[in-house]
Amino acid sequence: MSSFQGIWVPLITPFHNGAIDFVGLRRLVSHLLEKGVDGIVVCGTTGEAAALGKHEQLAVLDAVLELVPAHRVVMGLAGNNLTELLQFQREILQRPIAGLLVPPPYYIRPSQAGLEAFFQTVADASSVPLILYDIPYRTGVAFEQATLLNIVAHERIVAIKDCGGNQANTLALLASGKVDVLCGEDHQIFSALCLGAKGAIAASAHVYPDRFVALYQQIRDNQLAAGRATFFSLLPLIQCLFIEPNPAPVKTALALEGLIGDELRAPMQRSSDAMVARLKAELGALNNR
Repeated sequence: MSSFQGIWVPLITPFHNGAIDFVGLRRLVSHLLEKGVDGIVVCGTTGEAAALGKHEQLAVLDAVLELVPAHRVVMGLAGNNLTELLQFQREILQRPIAGLLVPPPYYIRPSQAGLEAFFQTVADASSVPLILYDIPYRTGVAFEQATLLNIVAHERIVAIKDCGGNQANTLALLASGKVDVLCGEDHQIFSALCLGAKGAIAASAHVYPDRFVALYQQIRDNQLAAGRATFFSLLPLIQCLFIEPNPAPVKTALALEGLIGDELRAPMQRSSDAMVARLKAELGALNNR
């Protein structure tokens, strides 16, 4: 059993006039900690890592580590140039962190053998545990079940963020006992936890994080009726936050709460006016649920 359990938030990166807003970042991280989240994932998809330079990613990580205990911090590590990826991994591992969140190399669409070789190389080079990030709609490559089971047999690959959209793979991973499954599709949190997932890495948990924490704890404690009620109270918000490309709606919701400014890096765009209006209505309704 890994230490990656409960509700982990894939942290957005606040911006102000194009630069990282470290004041807003610290305010948001402090808020999430106060609300009881189990951990923070830095520079994942939701953090717009692809729009950040490597020096900026390290600066965000350093700022988070000033506030969050190292055993509750995971860093995203993504790329398709293996030499550069391993060099960046070495730089990251100079910091005290709990683990790395690693997707397959994007765009180049390696074979199944290539996927196995990639993860073995990255895991062999790591001094901390890895969370495999299965997200084919962003990377362009899907794992076959046998490939996944071979990869997670590596001693340093201890968990998977499951966004694969393949229930057979999910069930095989849960049944294998080789790896902890973390739900990565927010609308599937309740069912995944009931099936035995150990937690979730959920962008939606930026908003009302205490309710997501309560949902996890209710299911953990076999309070399934209460957990079901909590999940269905959150579901309209979860669905709303993914109508437009992530993390625009999440940032808008956080801006409406006064935690950050509503700014993304191009080519990402802010939420539409219709999205802003819908979020205002949904946040108001959730206050009354």
